Amino acid sequence: MGSQNFLQVVLKNFDVLALPLVTLVYPLYASIKAIETRSSSDDQQWLTYWVLYSMITLFELTFSKVIEWFPIWPYAKLIVSCWLVLPHFNGAAYVYKHVIRPFYMNPQSATSTIWYVPRKKNIFRKPDDILTAAEKYIEEHGTGEFQRMITKAEKEERLRRSNNYMIFDDDYMY
Repeated sequence: MGSQNFLQVVLKNFDVLALPLVTLVYPLYASIKAIETRSSSDDQQWLTYWVLYSMITLFELTFSKVIEWFPIWPYAKLIVSCWLVLPHFNGAAYVYKHVIRPFYMNPQSATSTIWYVPRKKNIFRKPDDILTAAEKYIEEHGTGEFQRMITKAEKEERLRRSNNYMIFDDDYMY
């Protein structure tokens, strides 16, 4: 009679008992083991797993009140966690290869397929204004004059610092 009650309690709370083992204990062991090997594939598997585990945890913390309405959530999380963790499936590596890596390698195309983000045209093709101005100054006045201008600015900065001026004193006219 006592062993039957114990078995009922274990079966009723299977998700509570199995989830920490699947999501934390085994991945921790496998991560330490992966650190000690020279293979990069197991490193990728476990780094990706921990990123996905963090995202799932953040999702749970953010939407905890909504998740409470779904009694199947702990079991779904256990199944997804098993898929991500177990070496037979290598789910975390699959997610990395088919979702994370394509997004990371080309974020513009990935975001355009997920949602529309309006962008300015040629925003990344326009050269930096400071570099453009410096190149234009060098073309017009030469490198010697550019170097003298930098030296003069550095001297003024040292003088300003040695006289204990406030940083913003020279920015405003009183």
